[in-house]
Amino acid sequence: MISKAFILPTGNEIKDGTVLDLDCPKILEKLVKLNPEMVVVRQAPVVDVEKNIVEAMRRCVEDGAELIVLVGGSGGGHRFSPTLGKDYTHSAMEQWLDRKSARQIYGKNGHMWTNLVCGMKGDCLVVNVPGPLREAEAAIEAFAQSVEAGRDIPAINRAMTEAVFAQYPQDKVLRNE
Repeated sequence: MISKAFILPTGNEIKDGTVLDLDCPKILEKLVKLNPEMVVVRQAPVVDVEKNIVEAMRRCVEDGAELIVLVGGSGGGHRFSPTLGKDYTHSAMEQWLDRKSARQIYGKNGHMWTNLVCGMKGDCLVVNVPGPLREAEAAIEAFAQSVEAGRDIPAINRAMTEAVFAQYPQDKVLRNE
């Protein structure tokens, strides 16, 4: 059972207050339902810079995190168009985690591309959820259901990706397994 979790919102738009953080309260609510005795700490938002995201995750692990939920930064729009936001959470996770699983969704669902990553850093479980509230809620719900069965990283990643995928008309998105 997870007893200490950190919620780590990412994104320049969250850090500078351009976008109101509605995701973290919903994630907190779901984590408390998972374990009412869990200590949950919401960290200050981190800008979209890989080294800053890695450093924030490292500090969480040093502070005893058993779970880190990164919010936002799963898109990669800037890789396709310079007018779209820069997201580096997934790439920071992929370089920092000891073990990981990643799945992508492509489509016209508000994202040109979403990369959801789950993994382990030592004994700490680390997952990311997309920034849009609808997707974040679906992903954290799927996480809560799948983590109760154990820490099977590919299974958790699959469940979270399927939950996000299910939020949109199936003819508008493609999965890359």
